[in-house]
Amino acid sequence: MRLRHLGQGIELGFLVQNRRKRKKKKKMSGKKAVKEKNTKEKAAKEKNTKVKAAKETLDRQLEVKRSLAGEIIRRLELEYPDAGCTLDYNQAWKLLVSVRLAAQCTDARVNVVVQELYKKFPDVQALAQADVDEIEEIVRPCGLGRSKARDISACMKILWEEYGGNVPDDFELLLKLPGVGRKSANLIMGDVFGKPAIVTDTHCIRLVNRMGLVDQIKEPKKVEMELWKIIPPEKGSDFCHRLVYHGREVCTARTKPFCDRCCLADICRKIGV
Repeated sequence: MRLRHLGQGIELGFLVQNRRKRKKKKKMSGKKAVKEKNTKEKAAKEKNTKVKAAKETLDRQLEVKRSLAGEIIRRLELEYPDAGCTLDYNQAWKLLVSVRLAAQCTDARVNVVVQELYKKFPDVQALAQADVDEIEEIVRPCGLGRSKARDISACMKILWEEYGGNVPDDFELLLKLPGVGRKSANLIMGDVFGKPAIVTDTHCIRLVNRMGLVDQIKEPKKVEMELWKIIPPEKGSDFCHRLVYHGREVCTARTKPFCDRCCLADICRKIGV
C-alpha cells in the first residue's frame, strides 16, 4: 500500500515538474518571439531610415545638379545664341540619312558627300529603289560605306513602303528603322518635330562629365537618362547643340581645353582636366 502511494506520489511529482517545464518553455518561447519581433521591427525601422536618408541625399544632389545645369544652359545660350544642328538638311528624311553617315565621320564631310547623293537620288522613292552598290560608291568617303549604304537603303524602303515617304514622329517607331539608334531618334524628335530630346553624342558625353552634371558615366543611354533628371525638357535639344559648338571651340577633346576663355570656367567642375 505504501509502495503504491509512493509510486503515485512520484508520478504526480513528475507530472507537476513536467507541467512547470512546459509553462517555463512556453514562457521562454513567448519572450523569444517578442524579442525576435522587436528585432525585426528595429531592423525594418533602421532600413527605412537609411533608405529615407539615401533618398534625401540623392534629392539634394539632383537639386544641386539642376541648379548647375540651369546656369550652364543660361551661359551657353548667351555664348551661342544661334546654335543648331550642324548637319545640312531641308527635309526630315535627309537628316535621317545624314545622321547615319555622320557615325565616325565629321559633319562637314557628310554635308559635302550628301550633295552628290541627293543629286542622283532626290527623294525617298529614288533612294529606296537605288542599288546598294551605287549608294556605297557615293557615301564611301564617310567611312563604313557598305554598312551605311545598306542601312540607308533599308531605311528608305521602309519609309516609302510603310509611311508614304514620311518620317514617323514617334520615338519608338524611329528606333525600329535600320541604322537608327537613340542618338539619331532624339535628333529627329528635337530638330524636326520640336519635341523634347537629349542627343548624347561624343561632345555631350565628354562635356557633361567634365562639368559634373553626370558622375563619370560614358554609356550614351545612361548619360541620357541622367540628363533627363536635371535638364528642362524644352531646353534639351538646343542644349546638346550648344555642347557641340562649345566642345569644338573651347572644351576640346584632342587638346587641353581652353579653360582660360571658357564662359563656364568658374562653375565647371573640370573633372578629368
